[in-house]
Amino acid sequence: MSVLDRGSQPSWLPLALMAITARSVGETCEAAKRASRTIVGAPTASKDAALAATARLLGERSAEILEANAADLADERASGLTASLRDRLTLSAERIAGMAEGVQTVAALDDPVGEELERRTLESGLDLRKVRVPLGVVAVVYEARPNVTIDCAALTIKSGNAIVLRGSSYAERSNAALAAVAQDALVEVGLPEDAVALLSVGGGRDELAELATQEGSVDLLIPRGGEGLKNALKKVATVPVIYAAAGNCHVYVHADADLEMARRIAYNAKVQRPGVCNAAETLLVDAAVAAEFLPGVLADLHGAGVELVGDERTRELAGGVEVGVATDADWGTEYLDLKMVVGVVDSLEEAVDHVNDHGTSHSEAIVTSSADASERFAAGVDAAVVYTNASTRFTDGFEFGMGAEIGNSTQKLHARGPIGLRELTTYKYVVHGDGQVRG
Repeated sequence: MSVLDRGSQPSWLPLALMAITARSVGETCEAAKRASRTIVGAPTASKDAALAATARLLGERSAEILEANAADLADERASGLTASLRDRLTLSAERIAGMAEGVQTVAALDDPVGEELERRTLESGLDLRKVRVPLGVVAVVYEARPNVTIDCAALTIKSGNAIVLRGSSYAERSNAALAAVAQDALVEVGLPEDAVALLSVGGGRDELAELATQEGSVDLLIPRGGEGLKNALKKVATVPVIYAAAGNCHVYVHADADLEMARRIAYNAKVQRPGVCNAAETLLVDAAVAAEFLPGVLADLHGAGVELVGDERTRELAGGVEVGVATDADWGTEYLDLKMVVGVVDSLEEAVDHVNDHGTSHSEAIVTSSADASERFAAGVDAAVVYTNASTRFTDGFEFGMGAEIGNSTQKLHARGPIGLRELTTYKYVVHGDGQVRG
């Protein structure tokens, strides 16, 4: 049942009615394309004014947004979610204030549109400039996190793009209330409402397939989700896609690690917020320090409610902490929950090989006091972000000074890592002459 069909009329419903488009996928994408032709030329001041209005309206409508979110959490569609997914779905006054802060941070960033990347005079005398321009229409498919609605809207408005959003059914009301905030902010400053569009969720996988084939109107599709979503779209997509997909992240404790530091980092990377893609799923420990390190860190993790599985050496050195038998599948699983697989390796090279064999090219960390080991790990690991002596949890657009992110790309083209303002642009060559013709 759609949010539009519910019998009661709570205070958040007018926001939902405004935000969720009743048009088809194709009609919505065409409207976004038309809007993109206006917002592409919007001055920075107008875009920043829209973001300021968005931040203000988030505060003014906080109660309505929380009411919509409470209705989502109470819906039977959310009843089967894991604790970590419910955490991702849940909004609070503090989280809404954090969204507003992120929008303000995006507004304060330099506008990438029009940035000159290169300029030179050709032998023909032509003046050639390479300048940043918006992509056009960006479509984003995402799951339980309604804050993504605002993050995406803020980044695309600032970068001169239009956006088509398609969230999950169990966040339908929350997403609608938040999208309406961005749309109203656009209208308030004279920019097209259709620059932010939210699709209904009634069409299921067929609707996703339709969105992924909107050639001519959608310039880039960014799916945020697990390998299932990624694989489903790979089969049908005819528009360019950047996959902000799974994060099977590792922490490797090197033989020369400060073990107290390693203990803090491993705990934070797993426990601080386990339901997100930059949380660590695997802990690798060098055999030289495993006997000293493992009993303490495993006790920390177990005490925090983490279900532990591991290889034979890990179980032998667990110091009485319960550690289950790791299956082959465990090493490649993104749990997004309080579960972790732990292994002992004999060398840095073995750790690098393990990460490259089982990781998803998201975020990987080494804890070491050796500069040589740090450099070898960073050079050898194939990942968007590689850390030395820091938690993988820092892979985030806000933490990287981008204000927000549309997702974290685990591929190499056209963007890698957090997708911020500049990653939502391409470039064109602008050439000026004084009558040249080619002989």
